[in-house]
Amino acid sequence: MKNVVGIDKKKAAELSGKLNELLADYEVFYQNLRGFHWNIKGREFFELHTKFEEFYNDAFIKIDEIAERILTLEGEPLHTYTDYLAITNIKEAKNVTNGVKGVEMIVGNFSTLISAEREILDLAGEANDEGTVSLMSDYISETEKTLWMLNSYLK
Repeated sequence: MKNVVGIDKKKAAELSGKLNELLADYEVFYQNLRGFHWNIKGREFFELHTKFEEFYNDAFIKIDEIAERILTLEGEPLHTYTDYLAITNIKEAKNVTNGVKGVEMIVGNFSTLISAEREILDLAGEANDEGTVSLMSDYISETEKTLWMLNSYLK
């Protein structure tokens, strides 16, 4: 049986589950970024305050895209923090005011996200789900470049 977009229903359900995990990761990551943006202190305040805002605006867009992809696959996106916290692979960050510490945590979070995106990319390829492949491919390319830049910042 195939769903309305032509993907095997079992594979679409598996993809929806993995996308919900990614959605949970992005939701917690988003809130971490907001906290870094609000609470950063020190000499690099202006630079990092702006950069963290850029990151959380991007995460906000991705959250919506992921949820809509789940719906396209005929799944149901999670929408409560209780659900997110039960399955996320991103740890909550609390009371981070040091810019370097915040950037290090962001690098770790992006590494977690890209690992999940690669797993979803593989599953989507096996399911002939070009929509999810395209979405994950775009996310991976962006994240790789961001990780390179953040790692250069930390050196």
